[in-house]
Amino acid sequence: MPKQCDICGRSSMKDAARSHSNIKTIKRQHINLQSKKVDGIRKKVCTKCLKTMAKVK
Repeated sequence: MPKQCDICGRSSMKDAARSHSNIKTIKRQHINLQSKKVDGIRKKVCTKCLKTMAKVK
């Protein structure tokens, strides 16, 4: 199962780590996923969606 939000579908992004000699190394930046119960079902939800859901309620 991918590291992806079950609500909005966001997933990890590519980024470049730069060394002192400016050599680029590709790395992944994963999103902050939390396991929460939403409507009685356990889902992986990103913190951005959790913040939005708290605001809407």
